[in-house]
Amino acid sequence: MPAQTGTQSIDFRVYEGRAAAVGGVGKDPVNGPMIRHWCEAMGHPVPVDGSAPAAMLQVWTMGGLSGHTGMGRSAAYEELLGKLDAAGCTSVVATDCEQEYVRPLRPGERITFDAVIESVSGSKTTKLGTGHFVTTRTEVRAEGGELVGTHRFRILKYAPAQGKAPKQTARPRRPRPVVNRDNAGYWEGIRERRLLIQRCAGCGALRLPWLPGCDGCGSADWDTVPAGGDGVVFSYVVMHHPPFPAFDPPYAVALVELAEGVRVLGNVVGVPYDKVRIGMPVRLEFLDADDELTVPVFRGEG
Repeated sequence: MPAQTGTQSIDFRVYEGRAAAVGGVGKDPVNGPMIRHWCEAMGHPVPVDGSAPAAMLQVWTMGGLSGHTGMGRSAAYEELLGKLDAAGCTSVVATDCEQEYVRPLRPGERITFDAVIESVSGSKTTKLGTGHFVTTRTEVRAEGGELVGTHRFRILKYAPAQGKAPKQTARPRRPRPVVNRDNAGYWEGIRERRLLIQRCAGCGALRLPWLPGCDGCGSADWDTVPAGGDGVVFSYVVMHHPPFPAFDPPYAVALVELAEGVRVLGNVVGVPYDKVRIGMPVRLEFLDADDELTVPVFRGEG
């Protein structure tokens, strides 16, 4: 049963629009080595002009293990989270984020950022428990105050569900992918049992995952080409913990490099998890996880 919370007396509207963090400064200037490492990890081409891929936006705001010196949550944000804690919403889980890109960052630039509390939802009950979604919006700026991008981040502050979980009569469903305007075509293709790779109409570069524009030439025009299905395991992990009811650990999840040169994540099937190896040939298949979700998986051909 859902846990009861005591948030009815909190007027969340007084917090909306107030600062969540002020005066953030990137710990490092935008730099070539970090761009190269990120591109290698993500299977992303290094932009020919040396600029940072737009999707790296959050990288430059991260404080690392030591955090940001002299910067933290605002008093208003601390107060909001404190009231939620006091009302029983002591647990937190990040749910999703959205980013908007104004222009690429270039090596040598140093960013600043501020965040506001954009909204606090009404009471919501999920399988985790009952609580409120808190959304913050961070504006990232280059020196001189020029806006280069925004990062909208949403968490659920909740009271964990209490009581004995109901007996499961059917296999739990897998988590749903976050489908938005930038990747809706990709998931539509997956439902049709096609893995579609974006192709830039400007320079012809292939890219996966889908992006609004080309990181190489900046073109916003694109079409798609279907993946042939052949690939090799570029990297992999074996999932043991935490367990999730929709999966049966241990199992292998691989970053597969397709013959087209792009990389995609997927479970490896058809071979024992401890037999998966880097360089193993795999073949694309599609798995109907349930009546509403089809996902790409890769059958080992070792």
